[in-house]
Amino acid sequence: MSGGETSDNPLTRVNVSSGGPLEATVGYCRAVRVGNHVAVAGTTTLHPGGVNHPGDCYRQARAVLRIIEDALHEAGASLNDVVRTRAFLTDISKADDYGRAHGEVFSEIRPAATLVEVSALVHPDLVVEIEVDAIISSVRT
Repeated sequence: MSGGETSDNPLTRVNVSSGGPLEATVGYCRAVRVGNHVAVAGTTTLHPGGVNHPGDCYRQARAVLRIIEDALHEAGASLNDVVRTRAFLTDISKADDYGRAHGEVFSEIRPAATLVEVSALVHPDLVVEIEVDAIISSVRT
């Protein structure tokens, strides 16, 4: 199954694809839902033509959170279901920029959050990668 399909079995696995060319090669998908848990893979603004908002932590973070929101919706969840976020920055001095973007989306939801600095991401113009976990409060199709 992929792309928001559901079944009567509450533990059926639903894979949500981004349509990116690396998914099949690397063996991953944008998000996976099993029961009421949705895990969204590390997400960036990388696309076949390059990177959106090169070097801009705030704008990349906002764009990534929109991509994540779309994946959650396709899996039958929403940002309100997010219980944990993990963000990876290539420059921890940009934490305030990231925090502003995160706060604009999650100030009322307030998931558990982790923020760490990494030496690099998959493209030199990327400065942030975000992954989330969501628990849907009631299994809905």
